Amino acid sequence: IGRPAIREALQQLASMGLVEINHGERARVLQLTPQSLMKQMDQSARIMLSLSSDSLEHLKSARIFFERGMVREAAIKAKKNDIQALRQTLAEQRQALGDADRFMAADMRFHTQIAAISNNPIFTAVSEAMLGWLKLYHSQMLIWTGKEKHTLAEHEDIISHLAEHDPDAAEAALVKHLERSRALYK
Repeated sequence: IGRPAIREALQQLASMGLVEINHGERARVLQLTPQSLMKQMDQSARIMLSLSSDSLEHLKSARIFFERGMVREAAIKAKKNDIQALRQTLAEQRQALGDADRFMAADMRFHTQIAAISNNPIFTAVSEAMLGWLKLYHSQMLIWTGKEKHTLAEHEDIISHLAEHDPDAAEAALVKHLERSRALYK
């Protein structure tokens, strides 16, 4: 096999998150993680979303389905430090009012933190991936909606139910939040 074929194969493996290539060094095999596996779908998901509004609606539905289970799990498993971390993220999000990029970064971190409370890295990776795929649509809408204060109040409500270890109330608060958010993006 010639060098160009090997170089192309290594580039393909790198794009799949299976190897790391640094100029002047040997390629290094990476440990498979849930994040690296989800990254393999990233480009395909973005293309699919850009081609069909139905795909975006399906992703929004999948997110609601997924996050309902995650917030219930978080309500059962949340520890004091988890609640404190969520409150810190909410404070950062509140400080970011008027800065769409910082506000959205904190919003994404808030939802990923809820997934991480499960201590299941697959849940966290799926959450990060879905939020990443939705980011472009959310960022554009955030600038036009002016509903940031609603988001902050809804996040506060979710945190309070997580702190009370009330899965039903946490799920209801999250669904209300995501359904309102979803309605803005139609």
